[in-house]
Amino acid sequence: MGHKVHPTSFRLGTTTTWPSRWFARGAVYRKNLREDLSIRDFFRKELRAAAVSQVVINRSRGFLDITISTAKPGMVIGRSGVGIEDLKKRFLKAFFPGKKIQFQLNVSEVPKASLDATIVAQQVIVDLERRMPFRRVLKMAIERVKKAGALGVKIMVAGRLNGAEIARTEKLLWGKIPLTNLRADIDYCSDTARTIAGAVGVKVWIYRGDIFEQDRRAQYQPTTPSVRDSRGRMGDRSRRTERSSSASSI
Repeated sequence: MGHKVHPTSFRLGTTTTWPSRWFARGAVYRKNLREDLSIRDFFRKELRAAAVSQVVINRSRGFLDITISTAKPGMVIGRSGVGIEDLKKRFLKAFFPGKKIQFQLNVSEVPKASLDATIVAQQVIVDLERRMPFRRVLKMAIERVKKAGALGVKIMVAGRLNGAEIARTEKLLWGKIPLTNLRADIDYCSDTARTIAGAVGVKVWIYRGDIFEQDRRAQYQPTTPSVRDSRGRMGDRSRRTERSSSASSI
């Protein structure tokens, strides 16, 4: 039996970071976790046509900061900001009715939508729900990803494809997908298309290149201390002491 690992969680702290950034313990942790999942479901349902890629949630001492990454920010913001103000009112009414909280909602644009696995999966789902042939849908999606500059892409669909009586799994692959390489920047998404024949699972892997130590952004840098050596000393600290001793001898 194969042991499958989520490509994003496998690279947390190296090339990927957490979509929720806060700290809590016990019952507060469970409450915030359930609330984060509900918040993401709310925005994905409300902004289904805006191609939402990611919802990042930051919490700190009564302050809630939410950033929505989307391929169509104009649909979220609306004319003169009317759309985002209406979205804020609906959000506060759904999650914090009658409460006063410090809340900020930001909208950021995805630079290359065809290199985002979530957006590509949403496009595949829309085409499948329109009853388009699945092979044509996969080929069109892979062509868009190739033109965007990806090094590899794999799309897998499973279910009653084209209304067949027996469910099966089909996949289309182009380029390379180094799933065991930690420095590989692989974007992954798993979603479901609700067709007339039933549910069809959609999985997308996109290989966008390698991220080396000197190229990582600040948010990718690990915050944990260095590994202790055999003498029980910290790696960085031991190097500092060696430098100081060499300087004193000079």
